[in-house]
Amino acid sequence: MNAMTTEHITHIRRAVVAAGLGALLVAAALVFVPDGDREAAPAPGPESRAMTAADSGAPASLPDLTALIGDREAWVRKHPKDDQAWAVLGSAYVERGARRADWASFPKAERALRRSLSVLPADRGNPAAMIGMAALADARSDFPTARKWGERAHAARPKGWAAYPVLIEAYSGLGDYASAGKALDRYRKLRKGAPVLARSSEVYRGRGWSEDAEEKAAEAAQRAGSPTEKAASLHTLGDLAWERGDAKESLGHFDAALQAAPDHSPSMGGRARALAALGRTDEAYAGYQLAFQHLPLPEYALELGELYESLGLDGDAHSQYEALTAKAALAQGQGVNEELVLARFETDHGDPAAAAQRLTAEWARHRRSVEVADALGWALYRSGRAEEGLTYAKRATDQGPRSALFSYHRGEIERTLGMAGPARRHIDEAVRINPNFSPLLAPRAREALDALGQPGTGGSAGAGAGAQGPPDAGDGTAGQVPAPPGVVEAPGVVEPAPVA
Repeated sequence: MNAMTTEHITHIRRAVVAAGLGALLVAAALVFVPDGDREAAPAPGPESRAMTAADSGAPASLPDLTALIGDREAWVRKHPKDDQAWAVLGSAYVERGARRADWASFPKAERALRRSLSVLPADRGNPAAMIGMAALADARSDFPTARKWGERAHAARPKGWAAYPVLIEAYSGLGDYASAGKALDRYRKLRKGAPVLARSSEVYRGRGWSEDAEEKAAEAAQRAGSPTEKAASLHTLGDLAWERGDAKESLGHFDAALQAAPDHSPSMGGRARALAALGRTDEAYAGYQLAFQHLPLPEYALELGELYESLGLDGDAHSQYEALTAKAALAQGQGVNEELVLARFETDHGDPAAAAQRLTAEWARHRRSVEVADALGWALYRSGRAEEGLTYAKRATDQGPRSALFSYHRGEIERTLGMAGPARRHIDEAVRINPNFSPLLAPRAREALDALGQPGTGGSAGAGAGAQGPPDAGDGTAGQVPAPPGVVEAPGVVEPAPVA
């Protein structure tokens, strides 16, 4: 039985990105440091290994990252006017905080980055600190702020590459996929290697181009320059296998990731999910507990709680839901936006109307990703506003990945509205994509299909989103991701402009 829905996998990307692609947070600062200024870092050693990895946009190991933080802390105590050292330190705090779910690192990061900007203000050209601020905002899911800082950094250094990763993350979080595609295109023209391949894989995955995403992730794993970098791409392969319903292959990728880097926390959670799907429930419990110990994200508590609830262990489920709200409160106290995971919890386990209110506010703040669209549509449906919910559910399925959860949500909304044919197609698609997409909802999907009965002529609909690949699929050349079709905008709202 599956213990993680597609929506949870997507939300946990923040940890995966930090553990693999998120090394660019430090690289964004280091790329602007003149070579002569790097004599402060010892060589060889963990500090220099972290800086060398970051220079290429690759992830450093956690021990090396910790060593780099200690080195920069000591350096700025003696050289408080070194703006670049403050920028490196702040960006390293961001990465450590995201990779450990150590939200207390974020205020420290902000103080260090603002100290850098006080020494060398943004209007005088401090792209390292500006990119660090963008990375911090991305990690907090504050995508409008991330876009603002990223675009300022790009304007300060228009021929540089380091602003593009944080901008891709920000544009994706805002649902501005056309701008994210253009930023990826320019990034790929400026950089090569495993980090760029890994970033391409994540963008392709988000657009539903699974085969192309797998190809890029596999190539990134082969070309990885460190165990940590390899683990990040193997984790992506594990998630992609899971999303198409192959739990056994998914487990193999997660095991390989943990063999490469035993401290790769997202792969611990992925492994637990695959074990649950394979019926190895006791091992799944232990796996989730280990993952939560290393990376205490509210999402893990929600997944484990839903697994317990699906098995009738309501007391254990309640304990996990309490842990979820406690961890989310801690994160929010450090400036992290946890509205999406809290709304998902409220929709299925609490107050759907309150969840709809939370997500409507997020939408008004321009957080318009397909994940938010799906969650908002489902919350509106659960609060008795099915017709409104269908608008957002359509946006999620039409523009996002080929998601079993998105299809199920849309189908259930259509069934409530008496749209039997579309409902049957979408719920059947959900079960075909991944028959174990949720421990609570997958059984309901099968019950709904039984209630709807067999279709007349024509059978089920086609695969839907994800059928068309990117322009450069598989050939390694740069290509632009096209703008999503059928965008539904609120009146008077202007979408963010792409980077020039």
